[in-house]
Amino acid sequence: MSSTENSLPGFLALELDGDGAHPAAWRAARHTPAELLTGERIRATVLAAESAGFQIATFSDGPLVAGQEGHAGHDVAGRLDAVQRAAFAAPLTHSIILVPEVDTVFTEPFHVATQLASLDYVSGGRAGWLVAASGTEREGAAVGRAKVEGAALAAESAASVEVARRLWDSWEDDAVIRDVESGRYLDVDKLHYADFETGPDFPGTGYSVKGPAIIPRPLQGQLPVLAPLRLIGGNGLEDGGLNVGGPDSGIDAVLVRAREVSELAAEVTRIRGLFAGRVAVIAELDVVLDARGQSAAERIAELDSHTPWHSSGARYTGNAQGLVEVLTEILATAHGVRLHPAVLDVDLDELARLVLPVLRRRGVLAPTTTDATFRDLLGLDHPASRYAAVEKQSVDF
Repeated sequence: MSSTENSLPGFLALELDGDGAHPAAWRAARHTPAELLTGERIRATVLAAESAGFQIATFSDGPLVAGQEGHAGHDVAGRLDAVQRAAFAAPLTHSIILVPEVDTVFTEPFHVATQLASLDYVSGGRAGWLVAASGTEREGAAVGRAKVEGAALAAESAASVEVARRLWDSWEDDAVIRDVESGRYLDVDKLHYADFETGPDFPGTGYSVKGPAIIPRPLQGQLPVLAPLRLIGGNGLEDGGLNVGGPDSGIDAVLVRAREVSELAAEVTRIRGLFAGRVAVIAELDVVLDARGQSAAERIAELDSHTPWHSSGARYTGNAQGLVEVLTEILATAHGVRLHPAVLDVDLDELARLVLPVLRRRGVLAPTTTDATFRDLLGLDHPASRYAAVEKQSVDF
């Protein structure tokens, strides 16, 4: 991944939160507001995304507050827990990778690691983790903690990822033996203590995790971990934030935004050069397409008349052919692109009919593969447990 241009076809991810990225998306949805928080809605959207040929589905999380992030009081906004949505979708799907957003600050890392490992099992290795870190006062109050910011926010995020990765390694791949004759289910010599403890200089609330995990190692060994660029050390929160690359720690893929569509490919190239092939780079793009006899501009104007859509990222507004050209350019340098459709029920149809088939014919989009893992898609090997490796070195001496 050291080159700034892709030698292999890229992939597309689709954000499946709510009715779409626009705060008034529910007004154009094909269901009643009450159906938003149902299993049938989750099933319909994730199967539509898989059928369209998207390789990845992501699930946002966090509180939705009236008046924040464009969500006015007269709009309908709601979501279920991201890991639960992904877990519900896992047995219904066969090729699409499921990546929930999970907070690293106000959720216990032991529980996060366990939930994500379980998701990896129920999905057959098609799971990942989209890291979030929002230490607001309101979120802290919900769990009896104070607001977390600055260096403490960065440190808690980095520690949470490190704890999860250690716990995933705390069982070796072949720790479960199921030996009927001896009556042994486990080889206890292949379970290890994580032994994580925050240091004396830790700026947040210190803690320790002994381990091992309470379930076997994930099918992938280590789930791929994704993070927005702002959480990476030296590029946003604080120096000393999340590290990138490597099988034992850090981030496997970084999400990159630009203010304008025309700047996105250049920003991806810059970030790829900055990380020198140690991490996959995924571009973020909001999308509004011509649909249902309306131009994209007319659609967005109608939705904005209810609640304006405030987004910090690049937004494509236009026809499907134009989007094909934009994605072809971005995928020439990005490993993948995550799309945020304005209205899922409308834009996903256009993407499925007029965008993904053309990209596939051009050879710029990787094929979907039944039962392939997320690590397969990213070109990552199955890593050995760090504890098993240490033990083998000790024996050699």
